[in-house]
Amino acid sequence: MPASSSFGHGEIRRPRASLSHSAPDAPDRLRASFTRLNGTLALVAILFATHPRFWDHATGAGHPERPARLDAVLEGAKWAGVADALTMVEPRLATREELERVHPARFLDALERLCEAGGGRIDADTRASEASWDAARLGAGAGLASIEALDAGDGSAAFCAVRPPGHHATPTRAMGFCLINNVAIAAAALAARGEKVAIVDYDAHHGNGTQDCFYRDPRVMYVSFHEYPLYPGTGALSDVGEGEGRGTTINFPFPAGTTGDSYRTAIDDVLAPAIKEFDATWLIVSAGFDGHRRDPLTGLALSAGDYADITASLIEAVPPGRRLVFLEGGYDLQALTDSTAATLGALAGVEYHPERPTSGGPGAPVVSAVQRFRASLEGESQG
Repeated sequence: MPASSSFGHGEIRRPRASLSHSAPDAPDRLRASFTRLNGTLALVAILFATHPRFWDHATGAGHPERPARLDAVLEGAKWAGVADALTMVEPRLATREELERVHPARFLDALERLCEAGGGRIDADTRASEASWDAARLGAGAGLASIEALDAGDGSAAFCAVRPPGHHATPTRAMGFCLINNVAIAAAALAARGEKVAIVDYDAHHGNGTQDCFYRDPRVMYVSFHEYPLYPGTGALSDVGEGEGRGTTINFPFPAGTTGDSYRTAIDDVLAPAIKEFDATWLIVSAGFDGHRRDPLTGLALSAGDYADITASLIEAVPPGRRLVFLEGGYDLQALTDSTAATLGALAGVEYHPERPTSGGPGAPVVSAVQRFRASLEGESQG
């Protein structure tokens, strides 16, 4: 359940630095933002989950996945003009049972021991600190607590501002700045109770970990829009799932310079029909904002306005109350602020474009290729 508190009066503040966190003082229930429906004003409440422990996950000086990213996200929530719509959700520690739906006990034990010993380097890109085990469990728990609050009818969508991110973490390996897979743990919890979950990942880096988790699972559809070639080198168009999960993985491996028009076409012409056929009951978005043209680690050419349009289109796939968004990447702080603002605005039903949507990039042939490949799969299944 959400804490009886808010970010009220239009001010977004960093949570207090305590593991037993309570949100800043504010009214008991949040005033929601306004969106216009049939000429009338309707209230739309958005759940927002974060925790001070996420700032304590230390990656080392000069690392791009740094605590200042969360400050940029909070700034974006303020500039979106939807601060009064945000209901604070208290993340909880994910239980071992919840974590082990995705990660085996041996992997979790090793990660916990590393953090208890003070942390250290896991690979060339990925580090853990003493606080990272708590941060990782709370990151997974942010999604689980948000699902519980959405089930209770406390909001139409939830945004989880967490770190470390999760979509590169495979069941048995931490990598790519990620320790445990937050999105996969949320999706596994929903699938375990009979839901059909569509995960859409628009981080510029392919979510190899999330794909691995559900590659053979017909209960979960995984869709990735990513730059290719780029780390981690996975996410080929021909990766479509295996066994009972064949056809439930869709990859759009876009070239550098791809603009938002290709994403919009992909959603309208490929993704929307696929999710409808899959009959998804929940949507989870891996919201990586490193596809922004300002990002220092990637070569895509999206704008904050594109993220507004992409989010607005994606959430139409499922009813309100079944929409969950997780922060993944995004390493230019101003781009992260603007893109978060645009995304939160779309979740709240508010049209907010800090920048104009983009067009004219080289991504269209990829969309056409995915369409042809999907058509061949359908023919294969009917043959």
